[in-house]
Amino acid sequence: QVQLVESGGELVQAGGSLRLSCAASERTFSCVAMGWFRQAPGKEREFVAAISWSGGNTYYADSVKGRFTISRDNAKNTDLQMNNLKPEDTAVYYCAGTLSVAGTGVLLHTEYDYWGQGTQVTVSS
Repeated sequence: QVQLVESGGELVQAGGSLRLSCAASERTFSCVAMGWFRQAPGKEREFVAAISWSGGNTYYADSVKGRFTISRDNAKNTDLQMNNLKPEDTAVYYCAGTLSVAGTGVLLHTEYDYWGQGTQVTVSS
């Protein structure tokens, strides 16, 4: 069982940057992709970004494209660099891993098998 722990969330002003990290309890070699999702109060969980196990393929929500970058530095850590943050980026951010998904299925939170507990990101205007 892979356990995921997110860190890096905090209060930041609009236009600022944050780097979220997701540490796995063991090598996530069994996960074909890792993703970041977010959920704001009263809203559904939404896709933010995903990366294939090899790192060769990345996917982004239109709302964050050009501002956020997902990366994997080894088989255990997946990071999300967030630049030019906006108040609408305020949410709890979750890291997730999926054992089997094809193509754009990585955009669907229902396709993920492992989830972290989340880290709060608050962007003030």
